[in-house]
Amino acid sequence: MERADIPRGRFAPSPSGRIHLGNILCCLLAWLSVRQRGGRVVLRVEDLDTARCPRRYAAQIEEDLRWLGLDWDEGPGAGGPDGPYYQSERTALYQAALERLADMGLVYPCFCTRAELHAASAPHREDGQVVYGGTCRCLTAAEAAERAKVRSPALRLRVPEEEIAFTDGHMGPYRESLAWDCGDFLLRRSDGMFAYQLAVVVDDAAMGVTEVVRGADLLSSTPRQLLLYRLLGLTAPSFIHFPLLLAPDGRRLSKRDVDAGLDSLRGRVTAAEVLGKLAYLAGFNPSAEPRTAEALLADFSWQKVPGEDIRIPAELF
Repeated sequence: MERADIPRGRFAPSPSGRIHLGNILCCLLAWLSVRQRGGRVVLRVEDLDTARCPRRYAAQIEEDLRWLGLDWDEGPGAGGPDGPYYQSERTALYQAALERLADMGLVYPCFCTRAELHAASAPHREDGQVVYGGTCRCLTAAEAAERAKVRSPALRLRVPEEEIAFTDGHMGPYRESLAWDCGDFLLRRSDGMFAYQLAVVVDDAAMGVTEVVRGADLLSSTPRQLLLYRLLGLTAPSFIHFPLLLAPDGRRLSKRDVDAGLDSLRGRVTAAEVLGKLAYLAGFNPSAEPRTAEALLADFSWQKVPGEDIRIPAELF
């Protein structure tokens, strides 16, 4: 069977701390979705911000995933044809993609500060994200050169005035007009760090990923990524976004939620208990009984996963 005929999913954690229950649910859903169809799983470590993502955190995440029984076919410790599997070692690929976009006349320098972007007068989306107003879009070469003497610029992509639509595998139809709902977005930050949107597109395409499973908080990123796939002449994967796992009080989980992190959980529950309870919350385990990932394959279905965010009952874990 050719590689193109084999489903390929991925889990791409950012190792800025210990993984929590929301991260584990993401990995479990991605693992089940592709394994159920005889596909392969790629583990990629998204450590572009090396200051916040030291390698020891990545090693801990890899060990946690092994403890959970969520294995991978390609990635750290497993090897594979598409390495390296740490984003911090793949920056030459992002630079090449950036240069291709620049050659098309689609990239320009932006000197706006964070404070200016988040000013009260700046347009914001309903979810609080800033819509870039194009302040630096029409700077002349001379003006940009003069400003660069004072501040290193970020680099932005000129977005077209068109609507980008797709059908999510779980959330259904979604559409955005990038010019109005997002604005020209970052490709590289002023400190030289490549932006998530560019890196994830380059990596998923290079690694042959055919299916991306991730939280609904990243649903609005997809039109930007679809535009980059098109501009770079790359084949986009299918996207499946799932509802977020919330703390008992309704807050979004983060690595600061100690009780939801594996450093706390591993001392009092088994891996099968963690997976069984998460599968119960996600609708495909009839009860909260312990289940291994392998045992959950028979019961998993995206049709059983709810469409709304999931609140963890206070006493479940």
